[in-house]
Amino acid sequence: MTVKRLFDVTFALFALLFGSPLFLLCALIVKISSPGPAFHACTRIGKNKTPFQCWKFRTMVVNAEEQLQVLLTSNNALMQEWNTFYKLKEDPRITPTGKWLRKTSLDELPQFWNVLKGDMSIVGPRPLSQTEIEEYVKDKAPKILSLRPGLTSIWTVSGRSKISYPERLLLEEQYVDKRSFLLDLILIGKTLITMLFPKGAY
Repeated sequence: MTVKRLFDVTFALFALLFGSPLFLLCALIVKISSPGPAFHACTRIGKNKTPFQCWKFRTMVVNAEEQLQVLLTSNNALMQEWNTFYKLKEDPRITPTGKWLRKTSLDELPQFWNVLKGDMSIVGPRPLSQTEIEEYVKDKAPKILSLRPGLTSIWTVSGRSKISYPERLLLEEQYVDKRSFLLDLILIGKTLITMLFPKGAY
């Protein structure tokens, strides 16, 4: 077991153990505030192109994917925004509770389970969908997918949704090139600050 993996397992165990009251509170709020399950699992592509189920607290309505297609085909401006950022700033599919969870990054807490399982790392490039890889990442995929996806990343602490998708990919590549245990600790510290004083998340 590498130092990074040992750190991941230890960090995830402590987070799941001591953060369980917060996890339960978030799950209850999601469940009570809108119809549907508290958790949402989506297929993401991990290290060496291995697919896995990535867990989050649900932040959108249950038929979000169907609504997205309707939104994009009926509004050219939204289509352009989606193609640039791969998300929408004013996304009507996001629930009021979901907006708060996303702004504080609390929606990502269930991914500590993914870290413990070995699907993800505490720090690394953010998880990618197959669609993202095929339409946006393309030839950059082998480099980015050479590492486990991260619960947090250099992109997470560098502006997030204010950064275009091509800029995000450049940041992820920089992390792959410059990665170190010290850099991981710095990014974790910056992530905690970002959670307390959120900017650029939606």
